[in-house]
Amino acid sequence: MRLVRRVVAYEWGMWRSLARWVLRRPYPVAPGATTFAYVGGVQTILLAFIVMSAIEIPILDVILRHTVDSPTIRHAAVGLGVWGLLWMFGLMASLRIHPHVVDGDGLRVRNGVSLDVTIPWAAVADVAVRRRSLPSSRAVRYDEDDPTVLNLGVGSQTAIDLVLREPLSVPLPSGPSTPVREIRMYADDPAALVEHARRHLAADPVARRPKR
Repeated sequence: MRLVRRVVAYEWGMWRSLARWVLRRPYPVAPGATTFAYVGGVQTILLAFIVMSAIEIPILDVILRHTVDSPTIRHAAVGLGVWGLLWMFGLMASLRIHPHVVDGDGLRVRNGVSLDVTIPWAAVADVAVRRRSLPSSRAVRYDEDDPTVLNLGVGSQTAIDLVLREPLSVPLPSGPSTPVREIRMYADDPAALVEHARRHLAADPVARRPKR
C-alpha cells in the first residue's frame, strides 16, 4: 500500500510540474535564496527519448492501420504512445522546476518530485567540488566502499562532496537513511553552488565552530 501511495504521489507531482513548467510558474523560494539546476546530467538522453517517441507514434499508427482491424486497439496503442511522450516531458519538467536551493537555512538537494533533502549549515563541515562517476544510474545509493557515504547522483555522476560534522540520517523516498558522514550530489554548475554554500557556512555561527 505504501508503494502505491508513493507511485500515485510521484505521478501527481510530475503532472503538476509539467503544468507549472508550461505555464512558467516555478515554485517560489525564500528571499535571498539561489537555485541551481541539475537537469543537464540527463537532458541529452531525455531529449533523445522524446524525439524518438515523437517519431515512433505516427509510424506506429500507420503500421497498425494496415495490420490491425480493430480501431480500439489502434487507438489504445497510439494513446499509450502519447501518454509515454507526455510522461517524459513531465519528467524533464519535474527536474527543471525543482532545482537545488541554497539559502540561509541550508542546502536543499532535490531530484524531481522523488527526492527532497535539506541539510542545515550547522550539520556541514565542508563542501567541495569533486566530480565522480557512479557504477549505475540509480539516483540514490550508498557508496560500495563506504556505507557512510550517500550518493545522490544524476546521470550516473556526482560533482559535489558534502562532508558532515557528525553522522546524519536524511529522508529518502524509501524512508530515513542510515546515518551518513558524507553526501555526494550533482549540479550543472558545481563551482557556483559550492561558492554560495561556503558563503553561508562562513556566516553561520554554529557551522563556524570547530568540529569535535
